[in-house]
Amino acid sequence: MPEEPPLVRQWMLLRTLSARHYGATIRELGQERGVSEKTIRRDLETFRRAGFPLEETAGEFGKKSWRIDPSKSQPGLTFAFDEAVALYLGRRLLEPLAGTLFWQAAQNAFKKIRASLGAEALRHIERFGGMFHQTMVGASDYSQKADMIDLLMQAIEEHRAVIMAYQSLRATEPVTCDVYPYGLAYHRGSLYLVGWSPDHGEIRHWKVDRIAELHLEELRFPPPEDFDLKKHLASSFGIFRGSGQVRVEVRFSARVARYVEESKWHASQRLTRQKDGSLLAAFELDHTEEIKHWILSFGQQAEVLGPAQLREEIREELTEMAKTYAQTKKTRRVSKAPSHPPQRTP
Repeated sequence: MPEEPPLVRQWMLLRTLSARHYGATIRELGQERGVSEKTIRRDLETFRRAGFPLEETAGEFGKKSWRIDPSKSQPGLTFAFDEAVALYLGRRLLEPLAGTLFWQAAQNAFKKIRASLGAEALRHIERFGGMFHQTMVGASDYSQKADMIDLLMQAIEEHRAVIMAYQSLRATEPVTCDVYPYGLAYHRGSLYLVGWSPDHGEIRHWKVDRIAELHLEELRFPPPEDFDLKKHLASSFGIFRGSGQVRVEVRFSARVARYVEESKWHASQRLTRQKDGSLLAAFELDHTEEIKHWILSFGQQAEVLGPAQLREEIREELTEMAKTYAQTKKTRRVSKAPSHPPQRTP
């Protein structure tokens, strides 16, 4: 059996220690997880320091067993009725983890909630669920990539390199590359791998959907001490990063001003209402590619004031779009013309 990553092993240990009322010995735990007793002792000590209600009991002939003390853990894990219902109704928000170890554990928790509520109550509760709907437009389906996500999480935790076959959006075939994984980011319904690319000598991002194959390597890399995933993406208007620093200013018409004000689009945003009802928005970013598409989604209700290069890019985009629609209109007129001149009735 291949060695489990420490976090997975500890997760499974917690499940075992919670499920067995009479506990388990260190030898039993080590044999089940395929590791030494020294490793199990180290994990148990980690649990103690973390404050888990770990209990040591002595049985026949002084044999020691370990378990999670239910008398201490149960009160802290008891939910009020409305809390249990809210957790159950929110289960769909965990769908990006579908198929993974954590998804399976969550499903077990939901199963217990269903059992405690009863069939009739659940039917009524599902009606509450109708008040909330999570749109899935453009969301990725990772139900078939559970093993791959688990491998990525293991690589991130153990600082191990991976070899992956990746097919970018514009490529016709997958390309094999080495990656040192730093973390996973969830953006607009999709997972992205953030890591170091030895081939390019820089941090890059890869969409998990486009990873065709993935292999975990024995090679370990030293993690950068100053890397923080949140800070790394702080200047991005989404998931992609650039190397510059640019201030983007946009005027939104009064028609969409309130809509823009209602959301937090970026940590740097500065929104200022004007006397005519329009809205001036300013952002400090490291590139403009993603915000360009966002601005275009507002059509004529948004105007870029700066930088000049972004304003010109959007002007060119709109010009080409107008040509496309003009050509489409011309084609439609031609297609409607009769293939033969109408015959006059004699």
